[in-house]
Amino acid sequence: MSVRQFFSMWIRRFRTMVRYRLLLLTSVPIIMTLLVLIALTMYWTVRYTWQSALMNVRADLAVAHHSMVLLQQEQRMRLIALTRSYDFQYFLREHPEQLTYWAREQFQKNELDFVKVHPASAIGEFSKSSRQQLLAGKEQTFFEVLDADALSALHPDLPAKAQIPLLQENTVMTKGLVSRSLIPVFDARQQLKWIVDGGILLNNSTQLVDQMRDLVYAANTLPEGSIGTVTLFLGDIRVSTNVPLDSLERNGRAVGTRVSQDVHDAVLKKGETWVDRAFVYDDWYISAYEPLRDHQGHAIGMLYTGYLEWPMMRIYLTNIVELGIGILIILLISGVIVYRGARDLFRPIERMHKVVIANKLGLDKRIGSLNLTPQHELQILGQQFDTMLDQLRQRNEAIRRASLELEDKVRERTQSLQEKTKELEQHIHLLNQARSRLVSSEKLAALGELTAGIAHEINNPTAVILGNVELLQYELGDDVNRVEEELTAIHEQIDRIRNITRSLLQYSRQGGVQDEVTWQHLNPIVEESLTLVRSGTKKMAVRIDSQLDAHCCVEVNRHQLLQVLVNLQMNGVHAMDDEGQLLVKTEDWVNEHGETLGAVVHITDHGCGISLDVLPRIFDPFFTTRRSGTGLGLSVSQGIISGIGGEISVVSVPGEGSTFSVYLPEKAICSNRTLLALENL
Repeated sequence: MSVRQFFSMWIRRFRTMVRYRLLLLTSVPIIMTLLVLIALTMYWTVRYTWQSALMNVRADLAVAHHSMVLLQQEQRMRLIALTRSYDFQYFLREHPEQLTYWAREQFQKNELDFVKVHPASAIGEFSKSSRQQLLAGKEQTFFEVLDADALSALHPDLPAKAQIPLLQENTVMTKGLVSRSLIPVFDARQQLKWIVDGGILLNNSTQLVDQMRDLVYAANTLPEGSIGTVTLFLGDIRVSTNVPLDSLERNGRAVGTRVSQDVHDAVLKKGETWVDRAFVYDDWYISAYEPLRDHQGHAIGMLYTGYLEWPMMRIYLTNIVELGIGILIILLISGVIVYRGARDLFRPIERMHKVVIANKLGLDKRIGSLNLTPQHELQILGQQFDTMLDQLRQRNEAIRRASLELEDKVRERTQSLQEKTKELEQHIHLLNQARSRLVSSEKLAALGELTAGIAHEINNPTAVILGNVELLQYELGDDVNRVEEELTAIHEQIDRIRNITRSLLQYSRQGGVQDEVTWQHLNPIVEESLTLVRSGTKKMAVRIDSQLDAHCCVEVNRHQLLQVLVNLQMNGVHAMDDEGQLLVKTEDWVNEHGETLGAVVHITDHGCGISLDVLPRIFDPFFTTRRSGTGLGLSVSQGIISGIGGEISVVSVPGEGSTFSVYLPEKAICSNRTLLALENL
């Protein structure tokens, strides 16, 4: 059995068996309580352990700070004792010229790194605050950063002792951090005569930081495996420390390394005390830093104390693991006790559960005897449940018989209703057909009357125009050649008007008309339509472009096709509100097998487009969306093209424009070229 199958089996048991579900219900409150206790314990432990650690390292920093204060006090007292010594007083009275040389040799006896006596005339070498305190007779002790020349002036050996190679930077720092004391010496007239200058160089002072570490971190005060460290910084560089170069091997000293950027910004730039965890060279330490200030109050270095973080965390994690193991053992023991103690209660409930599932699946099962006393609550519940199942079976049987009878009646009524419905649908269909035919007949009748009237009204002014043109030709005589091209165009357009009116009159009659259908090349007809449309849109901001690629000739009536193209192009111009680009394109009509069927004309505008609810009705007679339109242009055009076996299709995107495509077959489908326009409307 795989691990997945094992877990699936136990999940199914927990979902189906009452024993495990009750066990889960009894265990969940205990587990939740224990988890809350664990969370609270971890929270309190972390919070108070961490606070205690920060308080301890803060106290360690206070001890180290006090040690530095005591060191400076002792340094100052030794210089004061030196000025009160017999030898100093002797040279001061008897041989003042030798006092400087004598004092320079006294630093080792006084456990100092340098001792120098300055005459009162050299007081200008000190800062303004130091001069004021010296003239006032006050001793002073402070930290100060000196370069190599200043260190050499105090003692020739100090520059070499102060040098610190900066690790990973390939440079050497030559500045020194000194603890310096100044003691003024006055004569009998209370005039400043000498200034005793002495102190300690803190660079590479390993003995000093080790003494401070032993004082701050006494034996058995840190967790096992931890180490306490003390460091003196010049700026952000460790000049004296017992932080090891390798925290695991604990060898070497991290002298010449820099502090982290966070500590640098907080302590040196802002002058704050840092108490938190910090990354010290190669490991995390619980650390405390405070600034070391010079006699002017500027932060020139830092004092650090800290100890390794991991040993403390290891003890904390060990305690958490031990606590978790103990809680798990308690959970297991309590679960076993609950499971075994409630087994007698689980078995009857599980049996009831199985009977419920079996009846749900359609099996006729009963609980029966549960091997319990007659007065036991579960035994009584089982008997009542069996009685309820018996009653339910009887009622289900009665319902089943009633449902069978009802189904027979419903089937009979449904069959009769379906027959009536079919008859009603047929009547409705016939009624709709009759109504459509009636509407179409009324429209066609109105169209016939309107067409006849329009044709007669147009013919009269056309005859007047033709007569005047012929009279004009006669009167011009030989000068007619100058306007022959214009007069020819007028005659062609008059012939076209007569063809149109003749077609309108033929539309209004009961029968068709024998139209003149001949082989025509499509491109010249399209070019003629473009000429007419351009002349009618000169005052409009419309650009008409063409791309005539059709090569196939088609059988059409030239005047009627010209009428269709002009109508479609003018519709495109109106759709663009008389401004925009109109593209007319021709190409051969080719099927999927590469066979040429005829030619096609695409007329594309960039106007408002046609909405989806209007698109199916645009070829209906008298339907229009323009106030000045008649609704006959598209219906007549469709009738003309359908009469020769072609078709007109449209693709429109609302807000972007429409494309009307006129498909013209290579050979007209009717031998007599009858144009059935009205029947197609």
